[in-house]
Amino acid sequence: MKKILLLFSTVLFFGLFSAQRKDKDYSNILKSKNIYEINAFLRDAHPDDPRRTVLKPRVMEMMKEYIKNARPEDQKVRQMQEQLALLKRRPSTKITFDEMNAIIKQKQIAKYNAELQAKQSLVVYTPSSAKNVYVTNTSATASTTVVADTEAEEFNMLMSVSPTEHKNKTVQILNSLFDNDPMSKECIVLIQNKSDCNIIVRMEGIGTTKYRLAVPAHNESSVVVTKGDYLLTSIVCGAQYASQKTIQKPLMVALGSSPKK
Repeated sequence: MKKILLLFSTVLFFGLFSAQRKDKDYSNILKSKNIYEINAFLRDAHPDDPRRTVLKPRVMEMMKEYIKNARPEDQKVRQMQEQLALLKRRPSTKITFDEMNAIIKQKQIAKYNAELQAKQSLVVYTPSSAKNVYVTNTSATASTTVVADTEAEEFNMLMSVSPTEHKNKTVQILNSLFDNDPMSKECIVLIQNKSDCNIIVRMEGIGTTKYRLAVPAHNESSVVVTKGDYLLTSIVCGAQYASQKTIQKPLMVALGSSPKK
């Protein structure tokens, strides 16, 4: 079986930030031709650092060149366009915590409004089989095969909701996204699946409070839950994930996997 490295990140209120290394060496940054390295410098550097006057125009030209030569299916183009728009208005692509919250929230609202109008899910996915529950391998045992088949069957069942069920769920999620009442007894949980496998995230609370959320590979799904303490578990490409979460505010959990080479 391929060895799996799971990368887990959890951020409250839909915030998603990567930590910046304070000791990063930018002594040779003026020689850099790397978009991501220059972007990082512009986010980290002092506002009065004179190197900004050279590097900001450079990285903007590099982004324009990348977009010009990119293939139509290149998924980085949209990110480059968004960063280029930010650089035209401000010193760097760094945005505040509140701005990030608002961006992610608005994207979710747009997504579920589109689904409500279409009267169906707009998620494109490959139905589950044992092969996209566990990473394909030559040493699978009978027990793992049974688990994979069971997970695949359950995933397909959860994804096959009726139009009425889908509409009710979508309305509930939209209501939660628009609800800013801190006294509300419910809140939304967003699961991002960055792995190559379809997954089911199980959330077990106190007593009989339980939720199951099917999340296709390289996609995301949301569920509205009662606030409280939960044990979150999942099988991500054959690797077990388990984490305790106290959910009192909107929560995002990102699960991803990649094989070790």
